[in-house]
Amino acid sequence: MAKSTVRRFAIGVDYGTNSVRALIVDVADGTEVATDVYDYPSGKDGILLDPKDPNLARQNPADYIEGFYRSVRAAVAAAKRKPGFRPENVIGIGIDTTGSTPIPVDREGTPLAMKPAFEKNLAAHAWLWKDHTGHAEAAEITAKAAGSRENYLSKCGGTYSSEWYWSKILHCKRTAPKVFDAAYAWVELADFIPAFLTGNLDPDTLPRGICAAGHKAMYHEQWGGLPSKGFLAKLGSGLGRVRDHYSAGAVPADQKAGELTAEVAKKVGLPPGLPVAVGAFDAHTGAVGAGIKPGTLVKIIGTSTCDMMVAPMETELPDIPGLCGIVPGSIIPGMYGLEAGQSAVGDIFNWFVSHLAPAKYTAKGDPHVNLTKEADKLKPGESGLLALDWNNGNRTILVDPLLSGMLVGQTLHTTAPEVYRALVEATAFGALTIIKRFEEYGVGVREVVNCGGIAEKNAFVMQIYADVCDRPMKVSRSAQTCALGSAIFGAVVGGAYKKTEQAQKKMTGVKPTVYRPRKAAAKVYAELYGLYRTLHDAFGTAGFSGRLDRVMKDLIAMRDRVRKGLRKK
Repeated sequence: MAKSTVRRFAIGVDYGTNSVRALIVDVADGTEVATDVYDYPSGKDGILLDPKDPNLARQNPADYIEGFYRSVRAAVAAAKRKPGFRPENVIGIGIDTTGSTPIPVDREGTPLAMKPAFEKNLAAHAWLWKDHTGHAEAAEITAKAAGSRENYLSKCGGTYSSEWYWSKILHCKRTAPKVFDAAYAWVELADFIPAFLTGNLDPDTLPRGICAAGHKAMYHEQWGGLPSKGFLAKLGSGLGRVRDHYSAGAVPADQKAGELTAEVAKKVGLPPGLPVAVGAFDAHTGAVGAGIKPGTLVKIIGTSTCDMMVAPMETELPDIPGLCGIVPGSIIPGMYGLEAGQSAVGDIFNWFVSHLAPAKYTAKGDPHVNLTKEADKLKPGESGLLALDWNNGNRTILVDPLLSGMLVGQTLHTTAPEVYRALVEATAFGALTIIKRFEEYGVGVREVVNCGGIAEKNAFVMQIYADVCDRPMKVSRSAQTCALGSAIFGAVVGGAYKKTEQAQKKMTGVKPTVYRPRKAAAKVYAELYGLYRTLHDAFGTAGFSGRLDRVMKDLIAMRDRVRKGLRKK
């Protein structure tokens, strides 16, 4: 009897910083059938800002709901025009979002911002991952956790971040008590979307993903889940109530959150009852979509970066200072998920282009392309410049939002392409610092797979990363790895595969182009990195004992040496 040729499909829905993307893939091999993107309409590029506070970044929860309807409906309509696709052959849906992006909700699970009394109150909206208003609270949590018997920060690098769950909620309590008092619970965006789609918005029972819980909310089975009510009470009265309404037993994304309701299904053109996977963060599903496995570092490069690794649960893993978490099952179920990252990468390049680049590079064509073309003509060390990549604080390994960017070595002859290249190099040095931290604690990095728009489009950046890190840089086959990773979880909960790794083998891959380190460039960058670490430690750590007085002179000496070498050719 001939095998059935009916194709089956999964949908991955990726909630990014500025938009939501729906992707439909064939579960047999990961072939991408259709996609659609919906830009959030509220605020500036989808972000609600406050000109009085540059640390504030919120989003309208209504945009998330409308974004699902618009993007999925359009993707399904586009797929229907392709041979072999039928909506009834979709077997599952996966969801990923930014994070930590917690939302204050009422008893029914409705975001407070969607109620007339709170719609204009920024504190009642979703607290986007890049909101740093809780930096003082994060420092306080770090100090109190350091003295706790349970050592709550041992699994997330030893330092709590202003980007994370509890610091944002505590800041809300102190600065917007009406919102805090009105909130029955706080729900991560990654948990809210699957709950909405499956009709289970009850904060007490909706499934909570281990990805968000473990990496951002100090959840770990070692101490029974979330931090104790006694510990939270030391931070502020009322936080224990938040804990009370956080469903017990966080679970990985290969588990089913529920089934698509008839109401939602009708609006997007899908059959009701489709399995919906438990939600996870975009970088974590991006790692899955890039084929992550032990020894593979996956870099999701965009406005910021997330650097992801996994390690077998059978291997004893030390606590690693400065990481954003070591969480069982947060990336690949059954493995430790390790997260690190940089708070700004693409954002730094965009900042320079938007605010400082001369008109000759911005007036005609893409300014990034124009600057890249000129910067690519320079040799490592030729500019005499060195930058720190902390324009939005440091996520790893210092975990400090109050650090800022720096550019050393400017002269009256410094050009815009030289600065642009120095900024790219700075982000590469930050990436190398993360790799070194992993390896310092016994987590070997055998290969690096990159994904995201920069990895896809900018060979100049990728080559610098290869030279600085002195490792080949691969690029994920899919340009939409986060959505693909979510679709993989949709395929697993839909029954196409029993395990995530099985789905990965069939549905992921890398491109044939590999950026390999150039020996001469790597040698110069090794010297430059030593100077970068001097600045890194001097301005980012206590007790620095090195020599800052040599940095400028060493940069000049390197610049002159490289330029003389160029003139000989």
